[in-house]
Amino acid sequence: MREETLQRRQAMLAFDKLFVQKYGKICGVDEAGRGPLAGDVYAAAVILPENHDIIGLDDSKKLSEKRRELLFTEIQEKAIAFCIATASIAEIEIYNILQASLLAMKRAVEGLQVVPDYALIDGNQLPKINISMQCIIKGDATSASIAAASVLAKVARDNYMKEQAKLYPEYLFEKHKGYGTAQHRKLLLEHGACPIHRKSFLRNILP
Repeated sequence: MREETLQRRQAMLAFDKLFVQKYGKICGVDEAGRGPLAGDVYAAAVILPENHDIIGLDDSKKLSEKRRELLFTEIQEKAIAFCIATASIAEIEIYNILQASLLAMKRAVEGLQVVPDYALIDGNQLPKINISMQCIIKGDATSASIAAASVLAKVARDNYMKEQAKLYPEYLFEKHKGYGTAQHRKLLLEHGACPIHRKSFLRNILP
């Protein structure tokens, strides 16, 4: 497993290096929280040193919670620059979840203290930012920079949902993080929606 992890790290570093050599300073960008029934959507942008020693970067959904939390701290300590940004529940309802996710990505890139020359965006849609950029399908499993952004966005959002769980304990947000699990749907039927639920996501759940 250790050898496989090191091989993955080398492949992800090599992927990013191609863009660094062509464009200069790159940032990876990813979002977290498009699917849940509740809470803000998060995004992160990260500029990593070209030859960083962070081991274990991957699509954040493939990592254990403990591993994500360790990487969350390490990435912030070793990144050249990073920014975590959000789009609110109100913005999700006004613009739709895709546009809100792109808005959070835009805010993350524009919030970097170091201006990148190029951005690698996870997925197949580009935010409206004034730098050159490219979509990378499954980028969080391909690019070290995007994987780092994936971890920051995921852990930051999970931490936010744990805080929301203290305000609305009846929904057990700390367990499902707002996703539409059977447990969450059951609690929604019992208690109705709370202020952090995305009302447009509940049309097929609540009467």
